[in-house]
Amino acid sequence: MKPVRVVALWWVLLLVSRLGATRKGSPEEASFYYGTFPLGFSWGVGSSAFQTEGAWDQDGKGPSIWDAFTHSGKGRVLGDETADVACDGYYKVQEDIVLLRELHVSHYRFSLSWPRLLPTGVRADKVNKRGIKFYSDFIDALLKSNITPVVTLHHWDLPQLLQVKHGGWQNVSMVSYFGDYADLCFEAFGDRVKHWITFSDPRTMAEKGYETGRHAPGLQLHGTGLYRAAHHIIKAHAQAWHSYNSTWRSKQRGLVGISLNCDWGEPVDINSPKDIEAAERYLQFCLGWFANPIYAGDYPQVMKDRIGKKSAEQGLDMSRLPVFSLQEKGYIKGTSDFLGLGHFTTRYITERNYPSRQGPSYQNDRDLVELVDPNWPDLGSKWLYSVPWGFRRLLHFAQTQYGNPPIYVTENGASQILHCTQLCDEWRIQYLKGYINEMLKAIKDGANIKGYTSWSLLDKFEWEKGYADRYGLYYVEFNNRNKPRYPKASVQYYKKIITANGFPNSREVESWYRKALETCSINNQMLAAEPLLSHMQMVTEIVVPTVCTLCVLISAVLLMLLVRSQS
Repeated sequence: MKPVRVVALWWVLLLVSRLGATRKGSPEEASFYYGTFPLGFSWGVGSSAFQTEGAWDQDGKGPSIWDAFTHSGKGRVLGDETADVACDGYYKVQEDIVLLRELHVSHYRFSLSWPRLLPTGVRADKVNKRGIKFYSDFIDALLKSNITPVVTLHHWDLPQLLQVKHGGWQNVSMVSYFGDYADLCFEAFGDRVKHWITFSDPRTMAEKGYETGRHAPGLQLHGTGLYRAAHHIIKAHAQAWHSYNSTWRSKQRGLVGISLNCDWGEPVDINSPKDIEAAERYLQFCLGWFANPIYAGDYPQVMKDRIGKKSAEQGLDMSRLPVFSLQEKGYIKGTSDFLGLGHFTTRYITERNYPSRQGPSYQNDRDLVELVDPNWPDLGSKWLYSVPWGFRRLLHFAQTQYGNPPIYVTENGASQILHCTQLCDEWRIQYLKGYINEMLKAIKDGANIKGYTSWSLLDKFEWEKGYADRYGLYYVEFNNRNKPRYPKASVQYYKKIITANGFPNSREVESWYRKALETCSINNQMLAAEPLLSHMQMVTEIVVPTVCTLCVLISAVLLMLLVRSQS
């Protein structure tokens, strides 16, 4: 996710004053809506392989670009943290499935590690059978617990050798390599997996990986690299969908979609045509960038016009935004059985023209500024504010823009407030309550929403933030080598929503909140005792065996002395 763009102080003060003057009728949740979700609505939680598994070089796994990025020692990750161990999820599968059962979720969204299955990234080189077995056993264990696996093929951890040899997503050869990888997954797991996601939040993967360099592979190809990467990702998605459609669908009867993340963009001044256009442009550069080719066959017109115009002004013969051929447009259009939608927060948007002479960049191509309302609840993160009404608006936008597709909310959640380690996460409960209720209103509006995934099951490695941000419903004690998990208050609250399939009445919903906080206070005491328990464990594992060994040695020496004295 990206922080708000830093602009000159005078510009911020001017816009904030405009915000106060023009947003007196700011949209608020008119009232809380009590009701239930449709029968069969799917509730779940999510995670990704690199963020949770650990075991980075175990059982035949090859290195990923994120392994190389975090091991570089260049200060690219807060605290120089790595995900070498992370949540130790590779070795704690059964333990985590117990947590899923405890939550009463219908589905679990997780990703496969491409380099764990194909160490070099190339199927023709080698298939790691131990990687196949790991995920196969995991899927079987989920199904045995009546939990539906929702499987993401690629969540940012590209095999490092594909980056070194081919330049990663800058190279069109990734399309065929990804296609081979996807086919392997369909073949190995498709008899049991019926919900596939090709890519998770490819916009962030392209922007931070190839524009700002804040994510792996850490390239700064301003105004060009991200568009080229996205172009190849879209082609790779389409090829995987067609492969499933032509080879696997008739036998496996599953669904293939993509997960796209986007914040809502609200005009600063709802009476200003320029601000309204800027907010629309924000959404098209964010969601439409990937969704429009998939649902309409081409990039949004505003992207083609803006980037083309700025490219010409910068003296380029061709637009920095690649072009799909007529054949490619037809091939890509319609390649999604559902739309996966990730959403966390909202921004106010106003127009600001950036001169082309400033050079090419994604930010300058958009000609806008993102702002936040200082009155929005601050969750302690630099970018994430709780603005539930924006979620309903984004769902309505996707519903109307793309022909009311089946929508699965694939990511939605709140990070830990400041550096608080308590388990009584009232702010997350309020966030869940507000956002899930706005989703219920969107369904009432007519949006075809099939399921919801709370992000995330566990605290985990959060990319360039290391372990500073905590999104988990379960707290993970990373300083303990066993990585114990503790339920936060939000576990109990979310479980009540799932069990009731919504919000039955005000009295019952209020009781959920009280009971959740009562439970977390007990868990807090357990967490507070963790250092003592760890110390006792160390004593048990190290000191006791050492003392026993010394006793045996002393006994042996005494026995030898006794034998000598008798002889």
